[in-house]
Amino acid sequence: MKWLNYTLIAGAICAVVSPPHVAVCVVGATAPDLFEYVLKVGNRHIKHRGPTHVFTHWLLAALAFTLVWDYHGIGMAFAWGGVSHILTDAMTVSGVPFSPYSDRSFHLFGGRFRTGGHGFAPFFYDWGGMYQEGVIDGLEWKTNRFRLI
Repeated sequence: MKWLNYTLIAGAICAVVSPPHVAVCVVGATAPDLFEYVLKVGNRHIKHRGPTHVFTHWLLAALAFTLVWDYHGIGMAFAWGGVSHILTDAMTVSGVPFSPYSDRSFHLFGGRFRTGGHGFAPFFYDWGGMYQEGVIDGLEWKTNRFRLI
């Protein structure tokens, strides 16, 4: 999935529940990939959708911030944004780990959505690469091939 998808989904859900927290929720929706990126920059290479994408960790954090303690709803919005990211990734073919003790991936709706793994580029799309991989069709490639953003 692309960051635009994560931010739109989390932002739309949060706007209905708590409009003042939309910005924090959107940051939380990109957090699993951001944490992964920070670890890779720090020379700790981890598998994509690995330790930063564990469903139970994000769910426990969200429940703890919701039910136990939070400062003005900031932690709660951030954690639920992360949960929305994980649930969105769970709809893809590769899925996400359910818990750190499980070697199987967790899928929603049978994991029917395909994504084009094009690295860390939240706004710059590789239209030619996506066309070559079959993620997009010829019309979409022709329409967007000269667009950078």
